[in-house]
Amino acid sequence: MASISSSVKRLKLSTFKLNTLLNMAQAINEDFKIDSLLERFRTILNDDLSIDRVLFYKKEEEWELLLKTNCPDYIVESINVDTDLAGIDDITFISTSQNPILQELDIVIPIIQNNAPLAYILIGDTNELSKGVSSTIKHLNFVQTLSIIIFVAIENVRLFYKSLQQETMKKELELASRMQNMLIPGPETFPQNKHIKIASYYHPHYEVGGDYYDIIPLGKDEVGFCIADVSGKGISAALLMSNFQANLRALFSRKIKLQKLVEKLNERVMSTAKGEKFITIFIGRYNYEKHVLEYVNAGHNPPIMFNTKTKELTQLKSGCVGLGMLDEIPFMNIGNIQVQDPSKLICYTDGLVEYLNEDKIEYGTKIIEENIAKNLSIEKNIESIIETQTNSSNGSSKVIFDDISIIGFEFR
Repeated sequence: MASISSSVKRLKLSTFKLNTLLNMAQAINEDFKIDSLLERFRTILNDDLSIDRVLFYKKEEEWELLLKTNCPDYIVESINVDTDLAGIDDITFISTSQNPILQELDIVIPIIQNNAPLAYILIGDTNELSKGVSSTIKHLNFVQTLSIIIFVAIENVRLFYKSLQQETMKKELELASRMQNMLIPGPETFPQNKHIKIASYYHPHYEVGGDYYDIIPLGKDEVGFCIADVSGKGISAALLMSNFQANLRALFSRKIKLQKLVEKLNERVMSTAKGEKFITIFIGRYNYEKHVLEYVNAGHNPPIMFNTKTKELTQLKSGCVGLGMLDEIPFMNIGNIQVQDPSKLICYTDGLVEYLNEDKIEYGTKIIEENIAKNLSIEKNIESIIETQTNSSNGSSKVIFDDISIIGFEFR
């Protein structure tokens, strides 16, 4: 009779364990919440198997304690996973651990992948003396199997939500990219007449960028323009640049003087960025009738001007510090050029002239100087610059690592 009774108990226990695994598998398929999976794990160990102490550590960037049951804080606070559990790559009884506090538990179940620990489940039975064989020993293999299933389930949930988050971010970046592209004026909006011809190029390094250029008609005989670059990259740079574009459009008029315009823009950038970012900008206005180019270079890469008659190259450097660097701009030089001969002007951001060559950043304007001198339209000059740059970076150690923006002018 005792043998039959023992067999019945073993059958019931085996049936229970099998049903538990089936129910857990069903729960994993139905429930994508880590907390509820951990609660099921706790219930099985604490309530069904009478294993009352459980610590479940999982490695993310750092070791994270996912589950703690019936373990006083002093136990948890005294455990250093990196040192106390290092080197444990198989089920281990911890009665002889160098850290006495671990002796408050019985067994460590590690989860290892590619020789790296991904999780540790520590279990203990505080009632083992009162009921014979400890539950931690009696159900050890089952607990190990269940622990692996739970770990895989939690990791799958984490990866699922991470992929959802990445997909959401991707869609948000795509939307942000489309919206930002709407802020960048297209060639169809540029004034083109017998006095001036304008061309452009825009290519953010990521989905969104910190570059910006604009062309603003200021009347029948005058046009305003700018090219700008926010320090840093990504969403924050793009948001600051969008705010800057709105301010520029609101402030830039025929009546405002360039010095006053730049001072006001500096105030707006300081108010928005709080000194955490700054903007370099080249801003100018050209009067068709007077053939006068007036400009301010606020810490930006000097645009290159080419006199098609004399073949002279000039860098436009007059200006001030970048916007958002100081509460007040200490000095400002206004550039003023009388464009007497047919000329070309190319304004650009630093992505065009800065390369990462091995571990060093190289800078050079040769690519612009050679192409602007070609006897081609400004549009063809820019196309030639981009083609030259692309060919020079492919198959070499040079790497383009920033946004690229160009606006070019032909003054006739």
